[in-house]
Amino acid sequence: MMRWPKIPLGLRLFSLYFILVGITAYMVSSTVIQELKPTVRQTTEETLIDMANLLAVLAEEEVAKGQISQSRFSRLLAAYGQREPQARMWEFGQKAANHRIYITDKNGIVIADSWQQDVGKDYSQWNDVYLTLRGQYGARSTTEDPNDPLSTVMHVAAPIYHNQTIIGSVTVAKANRSVQPYIDLSKRNVFYWMILMSGLVLIAGALFSWRIHSALHKLEDYADKMGRGEKVVKPTFRVFYEYGNLSHALEKMREQIDGKKYVEQYVETLTHELKSPLSAIKGASEILQTPLPSEKVSRFSANIERETDRMQALIDKLLELARLEKRPQLDSLVTLDLVGIINEINAASEVRFITKSVTCEFDGSSLADNSADYCVLGDNFLFKQALYNLMDNAIDFVDQQGTIKWSLKREQKHLELAIYNTGSQIPEYAMPRIIERFYSLPRKNGSKSTGLGLNFVEQVVKLHHGTLNIENVIKGVKVTIILPLAPNSI
Repeated sequence: MMRWPKIPLGLRLFSLYFILVGITAYMVSSTVIQELKPTVRQTTEETLIDMANLLAVLAEEEVAKGQISQSRFSRLLAAYGQREPQARMWEFGQKAANHRIYITDKNGIVIADSWQQDVGKDYSQWNDVYLTLRGQYGARSTTEDPNDPLSTVMHVAAPIYHNQTIIGSVTVAKANRSVQPYIDLSKRNVFYWMILMSGLVLIAGALFSWRIHSALHKLEDYADKMGRGEKVVKPTFRVFYEYGNLSHALEKMREQIDGKKYVEQYVETLTHELKSPLSAIKGASEILQTPLPSEKVSRFSANIERETDRMQALIDKLLELARLEKRPQLDSLVTLDLVGIINEINAASEVRFITKSVTCEFDGSSLADNSADYCVLGDNFLFKQALYNLMDNAIDFVDQQGTIKWSLKREQKHLELAIYNTGSQIPEYAMPRIIERFYSLPRKNGSKSTGLGLNFVEQVVKLHHGTLNIENVIKGVKVTIILPLAPNSI
């Protein structure tokens, strides 16, 4: 079965918009251009009518006396035909009079001509003269060259009245070729502005379609990341408030679904993890109910206390991690002095170093003078807790009389904070799951952690827009956190 190609909504909207704009532009421009020529000619004809009637009134007296050929009016008419205006209109010039004027008597004989070429000829058969002498509107359009459609000349006549009787006619003629340049110029202007405005409208439509597409893409990406369980900030929309309402609804739905999943998941995992310490406590309590030597009573009591502390730590860690995972972003950011934080953690862990004969190395004194160069923006409490977790892991897995080493390295736009400890490397089978929640490797003393420490570190690093790398190196394990620099330290 043939399937239609998947075309983005923005492109489909723009294609429809393009077709509508194209059809509208074509229809409007073609209509304007088609109406342009007849409209100009109608305007020209109206001007000729006014001019013919004016001349008919001026010529009345001379025509009535039969002296038009020797009159001053005839001389003025001939002088008009020879004038050279030298006028400049728009982009065109006019060097000669474009109107021809001729006057006929009541029989249609030409008695005056501005071109002085047809005096005495019989024009009684031409429509302009024939109809006018009979009291009708007289006009005609004559083609001078049958092979040239632009060679037509428009003739408009007006009757000459004397004592309410028509005694002659005045015809004003104008070649259509004289107005054609203005028609062509108007057509070019119509094309130019139609193309320009259509282009601007299409650009606006393209921007609008792009905005719609990008808004939908934001929502799609937001929903996709929510579906994968990733932390993502709710997108905001300034123009398309409907999309904002939809993203808000998606966020509420995610919170409701996440809340349900958290309850199911944490009840299940908590039940599973609490089975072991509860069994140990129950077994120890049952044994304590029987007569025992004092040393065994102390040992089983210590087991109960240890397993109780383990359950308490597990519950505390779960609650802390649950609160952390529900935070899409940090609420308030402060400048974190990494040199000072590492020195503080080292000082707090000194007793454990002595107990295990561990050497902790950190060249903090050489970095103290330039501590401003090793600052990032973040949450002081959360980040410090994450580094405490890394230190706890390092102490748990470091060799007796081994070494723990901190390092800070500044790059162009980020910092690399690393902690290294000597000791056993992470098995290959465990490396993909080392950050997984509740996954824990056994310590050398046989104790087991909650398996939440590294998962907590990963969540904190993500909130600080960083990355967490755990790798086996020579004679030990190295954990690296890559963080963006604070803006004022770049």
